[in-house]
Parts: sequence; structure tokens; C-alpha cells
Amino acid sequence: MISTSIHRVNFYDTDAMAVVHHSNYIRWFEIGRVNFLREIGIILGEMMEDGYVFPITEVKCKYIASGKFDDVLRIETTPVALTKVKMEFSYKIYRDCDNTLLVEGFTQNVFTSKATGHITRLPEKYYTKMQNALK
Repeated sequence: MISTSIHRVNFYDTDAMAVVHHSNYIRWFEIGRVNFLREIGIILGEMMEDGYVFPITEVKCKYIASGKFDDVLRIETTPVALTKVKMEFSYKIYRDCDNTLLVEGFTQNVFTSKATGHITRLPEKYYTKMQNALK
């Protein structure tokens, strides 16, 4: 399953060279990841209320072309691994008007107990939804 999110580049997303600042792509990975989870019926606020947090443990980003102010971006988010202890996603961000690939990326989150800070396993309530998304 590939989840697609649309984002328009704001002026404040750009740097002094009038291009998207590199750090914003990491934020847009999060937009894609949260949207993917929402599409499969997982709301991150609910997970946190249930005592689970999901810190990022790895990020990779390959910059290919520059985005600019007012570009409409297409964020494609694809699950790589969805297990009881981690989730991994790959990303491709395109300028939508000409289908130019701007960035490729990867993130890994681990599920952690909010109370203890230790890595923990997700309950079936969430895990089943993730596994169904891979089918």
C-alpha cells in the first residue's frame, strides 16, 4: 500500500537561496507517515493515550532536486516493515506538476512504553491494522 499526501511549499519552508530548506523534507516524511497510519485506522494520539510512543531511531534522506516556494509536493509513503516493535517507511517526494523526484528517504520508529521508556510490543489492536495494510 502506498499512501499519498499533498503539501504546498510555504514561504517559510524556503531558505535564503529561495529553495526548500533540507530539514523540511524530514518533517514531510512525518506528514506522510501520519497520513499512512490514519488511512489504516491508527490515530497516533490514541496510541499515546494507550501508553505507546514511537521515537525515530533512523532517518535517511537523499536529495535529488530542489523544491521551491509554492510547489505542490506529492509525498508517497510506503511501509517497509510493520512489526510489533517497529515501523519502517520509505518515501518519495515529487514536485506534482512535472513529476520531478526531489527526495528519497527512509525512517524507522520503535514502539516504546510511555511509562518506562523501554521498547515494547504493540497490542493486537494496532498490530492487526498494520498487518492488514501489507496485504
